[in-house]
Amino acid sequence: MSPRGWRRLVTALLAVLLAAAAWWGWQAWLARQDRVVQAFIAGHWAQPLAPQGKAPANWSALEASLEPQSCGQCHAQQFADWSTSLHSRAVGPGLRWQLRTFEPAQANQCLNCHAPLAEQKALTALEHGWPNAPAASAPAFVGAQLHRQGLVCAACHVRAHQRFGPPGVVAPSASQPHGGYVAAAGFSDSRFCSSCHQFPPDGRRVNGKLVEDTYEEWRVSPYAKEGRSCQSCHMPGRRHLWRGVHDASMVDAALGRELRVQRLDATRIRVSAVMRNRGAGHRLPTYLVPKIRVELHLYGERPADHLRLGHHVIGRTVDVALERELADTRLAPGEQQAISFETAVPAGAWRVVLRTVVAPAEHYERMFAEMDRRHPEFDVTTRNLLHEARSAAEAARFTLPDLTLAVPAAAGAQASAQASAPASAVAN
Repeated sequence: MSPRGWRRLVTALLAVLLAAAAWWGWQAWLARQDRVVQAFIAGHWAQPLAPQGKAPANWSALEASLEPQSCGQCHAQQFADWSTSLHSRAVGPGLRWQLRTFEPAQANQCLNCHAPLAEQKALTALEHGWPNAPAASAPAFVGAQLHRQGLVCAACHVRAHQRFGPPGVVAPSASQPHGGYVAAAGFSDSRFCSSCHQFPPDGRRVNGKLVEDTYEEWRVSPYAKEGRSCQSCHMPGRRHLWRGVHDASMVDAALGRELRVQRLDATRIRVSAVMRNRGAGHRLPTYLVPKIRVELHLYGERPADHLRLGHHVIGRTVDVALERELADTRLAPGEQQAISFETAVPAGAWRVVLRTVVAPAEHYERMFAEMDRRHPEFDVTTRNLLHEARSAAEAARFTLPDLTLAVPAAAGAQASAQASAPASAVAN
């Protein structure tokens, strides 16, 4: 090989080595950053959360306050969003009637996610007269109803009176109210949500499966590989909405539905429905609480001309004691299921309808009804809260827009219709 050829070879080898070194250096940096995020999240959500302690002496009452309304004085959009969210209602009647029947240790397990601040737990203990209730009165920065306000701003953003949040447009500064904030990348990481949306490996299982496994469902999905976090769908644009199965537009975006009808001969038709998880980065629905019921109906020209062809329930059904799994038909990301029925059709104009009924709290509907039946000894307050919770669970049901097709007249003819995803709700 000529000297010139050797120089070219050496240059090429050096370029390859430099590229490899750069790649390995980049991977090492990413690994270090990941460890930093993991350590932050583990420390931030170490349970039980420590009390805030004394507020800085030079802070105003507004700066020191843990009340969401106080945060809303400057963070108006975030407060307005939070006020509409389930996080703001995490200590509703469904939890409150149970707290009246629990021992403190069991209750605090629930409060770790529903009202996790030490100050919230202290107020709850005082309300119920538990032995661990503090003897001293609450500090001035703790509102008397803080324990009733659910997952408040401070639960995620305040530790020892230090404010934390994601890196933002405005850089942190000590001259800002409450001394500014500490920017932490962990707020944009799905693991931040996992402390309350993922049971540990030794958590409660039914039929060998964790009762709550949402983070792991996401972690093994294509969404995780594509870098689409929980926040990208449930907090688009950093909005504090956390919409999910209780929101019709979110379910409509997540659940692809197709209706097909085929005329087999002069008197018979075949009706099919295909359901696909097209927009949820975890099983649809995740958890065992919600159910999605897909129904197929046949309607004629007269009101009396109605035939229920059949239905299919999408969800995980478990008995109210959380001991037996009765069915698990949830859809993994990208997975689809189909149902099909054949039936005779009399002469005349007929149409087929695919109806989708969503029961976000179906398990609670059954559980609350069963608890009401089993426990006649509950006092009036507990029973009233239980009834309120049951009514709220039942009222949460909603129906997605129907898909409708006219039955073709000619033998062999077929038709189909698909539900389009609402653009404003598609996960990004």
